[in-house]
Amino acid sequence: GIRKPAWLDALYTQKFFVGCSIHETAKKNEKNICCLDCCSSICPHCLSSHRNHRLLQVRRYVYHDVVRLEDLEKLIDCSNVQAYTINSAKVVFIKKRPQNRHFKGSGNYCTSCDRSLQEPYIHCSLGCKVDFVLKHYKDLSPFLRTCNTLLLSPDFLIPHDLGDEEMTNETPNSTIVDYDEPMSSSLGSSGSDDMSMVCTDFVRKKRSALYVCGRSANKVSEEDMAISMSRRKGIPHRSPLC
Repeated sequence: GIRKPAWLDALYTQKFFVGCSIHETAKKNEKNICCLDCCSSICPHCLSSHRNHRLLQVRRYVYHDVVRLEDLEKLIDCSNVQAYTINSAKVVFIKKRPQNRHFKGSGNYCTSCDRSLQEPYIHCSLGCKVDFVLKHYKDLSPFLRTCNTLLLSPDFLIPHDLGDEEMTNETPNSTIVDYDEPMSSSLGSSGSDDMSMVCTDFVRKKRSALYVCGRSANKVSEEDMAISMSRRKGIPHRSPLC
């Protein structure tokens, strides 16, 4: 029988969310992708060299590596493996998470690491199911699925500082999001005029309290300033004693 395919062994043994040695000086160089054809972990800056390969995004959940159930189901049967929801998507843990059973009670427990599970699941991770299948069936081939193409999910974020040449070679389902664009860039000359009008109205409404906006201070007349200065309370007078 087939023990383990190379990509499965790489998914289990490769280190993710560590800095890429090839792109040490680049920003956002964490390895969060597993290239199933090269059996290695890569960072988003390495995508141009793996654009025609099967790529699987690895995510982080509760300090453990997880993958989307939808993507993993294309490669291997994940039935009886408990899935968790993160960002509206179901994910599966890659490695087993041992847990000591402090008391013996009714409930569902993982077949490999005794972790408490919800019914009807019997495996807490992909690694636990693989170990269970190899131990009892000695053959993993009935659970493997043929997958010739595997692209990154549409919500995958590509760093904005990639070069133009690298951008054109990315997978078509990748999403580019730029978070560094300043919010003030959306305001043109008309935006500044509107701001001045708002500030002017604000000054007129709060004239007695001398509220002056920095951008419209030069538009406040001397008459307004004089009126607001003259509106001060006088000396209080006590009522005569009876």
